[in-house]
Amino acid sequence: MQDGSKILSQLNDRSREVFRRVVESYLQNGEPIGSRTLTRAMSEPISAATIRNVMQDLELLGLLDSPHVSAGRIPTQLGLRMFVDGFMEIGTVETADRQRIEANFAAGSGEVSSVLDRVGFALSGITQGASLVLMPKHEAPVRHIDFVSLAPDRALVVLVFSDGQVENRIFTPPAGQTPSSMREAANFLNALLEGRTLSELRVSIRQQMEARRQELDTLSRELVESGVALWDDHGESYERLIVRGQSNLLSNSDDLDRIRSLFDDLERKRDLAEFLELAEQGEGVRIFIGSENKLFSMSGSSLVIAPYRDGAERVIGAVGVIGPTRLNYRRIVPMVDYTARLVSRLLGGAAGRP
Repeated sequence: MQDGSKILSQLNDRSREVFRRVVESYLQNGEPIGSRTLTRAMSEPISAATIRNVMQDLELLGLLDSPHVSAGRIPTQLGLRMFVDGFMEIGTVETADRQRIEANFAAGSGEVSSVLDRVGFALSGITQGASLVLMPKHEAPVRHIDFVSLAPDRALVVLVFSDGQVENRIFTPPAGQTPSSMREAANFLNALLEGRTLSELRVSIRQQMEARRQELDTLSRELVESGVALWDDHGESYERLIVRGQSNLLSNSDDLDRIRSLFDDLERKRDLAEFLELAEQGEGVRIFIGSENKLFSMSGSSLVIAPYRDGAERVIGAVGVIGPTRLNYRRIVPMVDYTARLVSRLLGGAAGRP
């Protein structure tokens, strides 16, 4: 198969216009378009027979395909890639979209995890696709830890970090906890902090639990061990992948088997590091169409993804939108880029200036 840029140089003005209008029609309604319909859309009068000949040439080049013998044409994956790279003009974020995204940053809790959760909801709602937000693991030193009882079977661990961030995590504590045992467990952990990150603290706790076993009563020891187990659940480099708007994919697809395959991939949340690598491989927004997207290649979906950075300009996470290959790229690309920049700004990165 030929390279898209080489094919583009072979097309005359008429072929380019036919190709562009076929792709734009497909992105708008997802349906094949025939030569007779195209005659009414062309900038100059042209017969349906001439358009059919042009379509056949574009099909031979691998840019168009016909889903049925008597149907019109739709773009192939190569055709979509060439359109995105060579024809599409990226606009700016629409005012209404920008206001909706910004409102989600301003509403509710200012915790990073809460903000990113709301960002996911906003992106999925605006784009009518599924949003993906890869959260970084918080690796600032922990300044203070506290346990709060919510119910006999529910407790809250409050983590205050040296950079001012606060994380609240709800978990199921060992049975029989009392205010005294919770206070003792928190005191034990706070005595070990000494500027350690959660990862470093986890190692230190295990060492100290053996050396100082007699200093903790059974209930407090069980609570500390439960807290360690909670942090072990977040042992990877990236804390979690937030997925919002899966139902949008069902309403936008006539191939339920492919969508089920995508859901399986999302549910397993495999290869989160690879997800971030997709964003890191280039500057700004990246677009993966169909099988180009190695994480969800079997689902025939497109992924638009952009990294976000911390105050040291390190890429620490990513935001994206996944949906059918006929995504509204012109609208979604600037939206994903803008959102990633807002997240970077929230985290103190210079790249976060929208």
